[in-house]
Amino acid sequence: MTLVLASQSAARRAMLDAAGVPHDAMAAGVDEEAAKASLRADGLSARDLADALAELKAVRVSGRLPGALVLGADQTLVLDDGTMLDKPGDRAEAAAQLRLLSGRTHSLYSAGVIAEHGRAVWRHVDRVKMTVRTLSDAYIEAYLDAEYEHVAGCVGCYRIEGPGVQLFAKIEGSQFTILGLPLLPLLDYLRIRGIIET
Repeated sequence: MTLVLASQSAARRAMLDAAGVPHDAMAAGVDEEAAKASLRADGLSARDLADALAELKAVRVSGRLPGALVLGADQTLVLDDGTMLDKPGDRAEAAAQLRLLSGRTHSLYSAGVIAEHGRAVWRHVDRVKMTVRTLSDAYIEAYLDAEYEHVAGCVGCYRIEGPGVQLFAKIEGSQFTILGLPLLPLLDYLRIRGIIET
């Protein structure tokens, strides 16, 4: 049996590679922004939105690959007041996001869903609470000078595995969740299914 990651995410592929999980990867071909807008209109919470988007990707690819286990994944970021953030459109939006996060705690949800024969057979959503220290405008600009090309497509504008770790005063939860997968629960399921050794 094959595991297929329904994503081209370099971070998720690297996590699976580092954990010794054999897998292939395939783009899900989902219009994420349209799907997200539709699901938000239905009133989904940040947690449930991540779960629904992960399932959409997994099921979409699973329908094309009978017999494979297909892993879909997604993340959402929600502020302490319930405001959800999206990927910034440009550098000015990135700076605005960092100013919004400054001095506040936000939650990052990472969802993983495995589909088989076109239906979800496993799911897990993990949460990390992240407190950003108070950031000066000068620091934000210097940070973006150094990191913008790496974080332009990242909600929250940080790579925890890089200089982005300096943005934080406190992190509660798994680094794997920050990187985009609830990895330990996923590994448990893959052992049950015989993808990796028990």
